[in-house]
Amino acid sequence: MKAVAVDTPHGPARAHLHLAPNPVAALVLGHGAGGGIHAPDLEAVTTAALALGVSVVLVEQPYRVAGRRAPAPARQLDAAWTAVVAHLRGAELAGLPLVVGGRSSGARVACRTATAMDAVAALCLAFPLHPPGRVDDPAKSRLPELDAVHLPVLVVQGERDRFGIPPVGTGRDVVVVPGDHSLGADLRAVRTAVASWLPTVLPRA
Repeated sequence: MKAVAVDTPHGPARAHLHLAPNPVAALVLGHGAGGGIHAPDLEAVTTAALALGVSVVLVEQPYRVAGRRAPAPARQLDAAWTAVVAHLRGAELAGLPLVVGGRSSGARVACRTATAMDAVAALCLAFPLHPPGRVDDPAKSRLPELDAVHLPVLVVQGERDRFGIPPVGTGRDVVVVPGDHSLGADLRAVRTAVASWLPTVLPRA
């Protein structure tokens, strides 16, 4: 693994590269709002993808690189993420089919930008469907962000996630695993879900 700094419109981000030998595709993942790239579910997915010959990049947003825990506004997150992915596509991930994703806030960023990134699919870990306790407030739902992704999508969600469980949709699979929003209760189930789905969305040689 190596880390590279990438300039973005909102300060330097950091891309943590886990490159597979002779990769068949690339998976770029973002972290949650208050967490980082070492979240157990992100590490589990990295292991699963590498075993399939898929290179993985974990993107550390500029606010985290700067040592801040409070997340930047959505437009800044999206702009920084877009800059990092564009850099990677011109360098370490050049020519590879791209799957974008992340956990929680990172999944939202990936969904909002998936089409612009020319991705082939999106992976959402613990997608925060609504703020805790606001399930009955349609104005607070983030479902439109998922529905706007017209690509294959996998959502892996804890059965007790206080942010809710997204519904299955056209092109969208939802796998419910034991645990809560952290997805840490059964990492094997997380790995299995991703390992089963990834080959189905990658272009065949």
